[in-house]
Amino acid sequence: MSRISVRVLTEGAVLIALSLMLSYAELRLWYQGGSVDLVMVPLLIYALRWGAGWGVCAGFLFGFLEYILGNGFALTWTSILLDYSVAYAAVGLAGLFRGRTSGVIWGAVAACLSRFIVHFISGITIYRIIAPTEFFRMTFTSPWLYSLVYNGTYMLPNTILAVFVCALLAKPLGRYLRREDLN
Repeated sequence: MSRISVRVLTEGAVLIALSLMLSYAELRLWYQGGSVDLVMVPLLIYALRWGAGWGVCAGFLFGFLEYILGNGFALTWTSILLDYSVAYAAVGLAGLFRGRTSGVIWGAVAACLSRFIVHFISGITIYRIIAPTEFFRMTFTSPWLYSLVYNGTYMLPNTILAVFVCALLAKPLGRYLRREDLN
């Protein structure tokens, strides 16, 4: 195994562990899931440093561990897969913007939007069984509208927070993200 591979795997393990620690410092909005936290930031940094392939793998693993070690909520195995592993794997797509001007910001936006889309799909396919449901003193009969509102209530603040923190870290971590520390 090459020196770079060991470094990639080690950094992945450390940043996944950091994300797991940050998951315990959350503002839980709804009892069945949906919280505002900083867990995506280390995953975004990893993906922006090493690319989408490694980022997707790290996100997938984090999602699995988050469900197992955290207080995961799921109705079925498919909701575990979609709402945890696939949703956080989508965060790794930030790596597609690696090395680009404003790539940190656009990568964070694209990653958060991708995660929202996975949660939205989960809401209209898996959680539709609980419709009609009441949320914000409104009764939703459409799984599409319910999923949009429910997932939007926590993903919009998460997106704003992740983009803001990544924008703040872009300059101090510039050499790290460009992998200039490896020369």
